[in-house]
Amino acid sequence: MSAACITNPIDVIKIRLQLDNELKERAAAASGDKKYYRGMLRGMLSIIKDEGIRALYKGLVPSLMRESSYSTIRLGAYEPIKRLLGATDPNHTPLWKKIAAGATSGAVGSSIATPTDLVKVRLQACDSSRHTQTHPTTGGGRRGPVYEGVVHAFVSIYRQGGVAALYKGVGPTVLRATILTATQIPTYDHVKHTLLNWGWFSSEGLDLHVTSSMAAGLAAATTTSPVDVVKTRVMRQMHTGVYKSSVDCVMKSVRVEGLHGLYKGFLPNWMRIGPHTIVTFLIFEQLRHAVGMRPV
Repeated sequence: MSAACITNPIDVIKIRLQLDNELKERAAAASGDKKYYRGMLRGMLSIIKDEGIRALYKGLVPSLMRESSYSTIRLGAYEPIKRLLGATDPNHTPLWKKIAAGATSGAVGSSIATPTDLVKVRLQACDSSRHTQTHPTTGGGRRGPVYEGVVHAFVSIYRQGGVAALYKGVGPTVLRATILTATQIPTYDHVKHTLLNWGWFSSEGLDLHVTSSMAAGLAAATTTSPVDVVKTRVMRQMHTGVYKSSVDCVMKSVRVEGLHGLYKGFLPNWMRIGPHTIVTFLIFEQLRHAVGMRPV
């Protein structure tokens, strides 16, 4: 939850970049139209100018709600699942067992937390200065819901389609979480113990944890960016949307925007996951130490 508070502004920028010129990339280029959020820094300045600095903390409450369930489950269940797979020696556990444990815990946690993730994306995508969910000149142009707050968002979405509406995008959400956790935690775990085994670090400590977290953050951002774009776009749309499914979203995005369209917002995604990973694992390791548990 501490990590979510620190990285929320980057998350808002990432969402806006992922939706900027959605499905109109090539047409916009041909007509001379430009993206509204042109890069991470300009995007941040545009959001502050149009909506105020508080806009960078849109979606913070559902983000904290999501972290309290999703991250608690995926981090807490990782070690027990790894042991169920037969991992008894932390220093010499096969990589596939770490990946399997991470994928399983991530899938379970995200499937439970999908409604909070949906509300987070809807709130962060909404440009309140124009009462739309995409800037009218960027190609999104379709009017989306404007929510008065977190409770109003949950109630409105439920009234529109019941419980099923709160689980819109559950497929790409679970897939992203599966890939993320199967990459992030095993990378952190494997890199840390590899560095210890090679003698590059003599013992557990802050420097080792930060180094391992940086490697895990880069790996997670690289593997999850395409599915993160799909998740954002599917979740943002209303019940009668442009995309029939996640696969349809991938096909349309690639056809109109090219493969690079699936990596929109990569820089803020990396800059969010990187610090998020570092803060998460630093606190996680310290909490384990405080209650007498051995390091990951």
